Amino acid sequence: MGDLKRKRGRKPKNVVAEANAAASASTSTAVDDGAVVAVPTEATNQDSQTHRRGRGRPKKGGNHPEDDRSDMAASPERRAPRLYDRNGAGDSVAHNGHVIVEAVAAPPQVRWESVAAAATAASSMDAVVKVFCVHTEPNFSLPWQRKRQYSSSSSGFIIGGRRILTNAHSVEHHTQVKLKKRGSDTKYLATVLAIGTECDIAMLAVSDDEFWEGVSPVEFGDLPALQDAVTVVGYPIGGDTISVTSGVVSRMEILSYVHGSTELLGLQIDAAINSGNSGGPAFNDKGKCVGIAFQSLKHEDVENIGFVIPTPVIMHFIQDYEKNGEYTGFPILGVEWQKMENPDLRSSTGMSPDQKGVRIRRIEPTAPDSHLLKPSDVILSFDGVDIANDGTVPFRHGERIGFSYLISQKYTGDYALVRVLRNSKILEFNIKLDTHKRLIPAHINGRPPSYYIIGGFVFSAVSVPYLRSEYGKDYEFDAPVKLLDKLMHAMAQSIDEQLVVVSQVLVADINIGYEDIVNTQVHAFNGKPITNLKSLASMVESCEEEFLKFDLECEQIVVLQTQKAKAATKDILAMHCIPSAMSDDLKT
Repeated sequence: MGDLKRKRGRKPKNVVAEANAAASASTSTAVDDGAVVAVPTEATNQDSQTHRRGRGRPKKGGNHPEDDRSDMAASPERRAPRLYDRNGAGDSVAHNGHVIVEAVAAPPQVRWESVAAAATAASSMDAVVKVFCVHTEPNFSLPWQRKRQYSSSSSGFIIGGRRILTNAHSVEHHTQVKLKKRGSDTKYLATVLAIGTECDIAMLAVSDDEFWEGVSPVEFGDLPALQDAVTVVGYPIGGDTISVTSGVVSRMEILSYVHGSTELLGLQIDAAINSGNSGGPAFNDKGKCVGIAFQSLKHEDVENIGFVIPTPVIMHFIQDYEKNGEYTGFPILGVEWQKMENPDLRSSTGMSPDQKGVRIRRIEPTAPDSHLLKPSDVILSFDGVDIANDGTVPFRHGERIGFSYLISQKYTGDYALVRVLRNSKILEFNIKLDTHKRLIPAHINGRPPSYYIIGGFVFSAVSVPYLRSEYGKDYEFDAPVKLLDKLMHAMAQSIDEQLVVVSQVLVADINIGYEDIVNTQVHAFNGKPITNLKSLASMVESCEEEFLKFDLECEQIVVLQTQKAKAATKDILAMHCIPSAMSDDLKT
């Protein structure tokens, strides 16, 4: 996005002083952050009237307030009020036989909608808070310990029910969360009520009643249209005061949520979103919240491209929490599909020229109703909405969007009516929707990582945070191809299935010759397939055979003498200051 530059801005002119200098009959009140609202006052004869001759023409020469045009440079809201003739002719008095018309300053034409909008905007900005969080992340490469704690700051805002919304990544792996209101010097301890990793939203609460004094929750607005003005409010890095950036909605589509590794509806705006803006609200021109700032596009070829979580996603998160008492997630249909734009492909499936839809490639084995649908079925509609050959559905006037948007409007456990074409016959199924069960999960939902150690071999369950810890932020390029293939294409065959690897070998006499084994998948133990890390630990601990035999990928095997391996494990743990041979979740 290029180097960040701070521009010096002018303070708004003192409209009150200008109005007094012009002997006007109105005052201007400065609303917070430079917004100016005209407020009419009662005109008086001393400071409002000016003399005119004959039919109201001004005298030539002299210094007259109405001749002052210095206010033309100001915006319409900031101009000094004009003089006008009351009732069209003004008040007349006799003076030396002549009739002199007195012109008085009339109340300005106040746009009360603008006044209300400015007041609403000021109140809404008072609901924006600064979030201070201390994070203590797990160390996935050394899962028996945590990393050094660090602090971060971000933004949030107050909603109804004495709750606060911010981004999930703003409070991930939190140890302590504190909030500070605008204009306050006090930080209040907060409690994290729910974290939605997929939608990158978190809900907080503050128990101190003092925090809630003098603040009003923001109001949510409708989904904005393209080119609608938006204002992003927050506390970006570089200052402790509130920051406001403006732009317009430039695109609306299904976006990739970086934190959640999911695809949901998102807004693209051309307002700057920097570090610290995360969790801050985006307001429309009526002062209503239409989204939450959460990520930006950083590339040398683009500038000022930010992304906002829209209100449908926000309301789904809030209602999910209120309905279930916790966050349950966004459901999926549980299928991978293919476009049906090729005429020959359409003909081969028995589709008529007027039929449209998408072809099912694969079905998630963990989906609740995976037995109902079959590969090569063509999905024609979802809940009565026809699906096009490119997988889109009508969204708004002149717009289309991926049909996954319809699925994301559902809740975990809901049902949807799906019409499919199978062998030239149309069938209907009532499909239950559930959350995605990934073989390699994108998150571990705040839990500490699992591990098991025997004979110096450290076994771990693979997750995206694990890959990032081992191979850095570019793990999608640097991780082994076999692991990446599992990440991108493999499906879990059961709800509790995990990908188990030997993450490293803690060198000892018992494991001579195995030192180079790193991040290698384990397929079986003593001839029995491995389902997850807990089942592996259970089988090893209860093993009474002479040898422990682990079948690894590429036909590689590891063999240890059972009694020697268990005896050596205690010494290895003591040498590396490891408190236990297995994580707490494997002990239960």
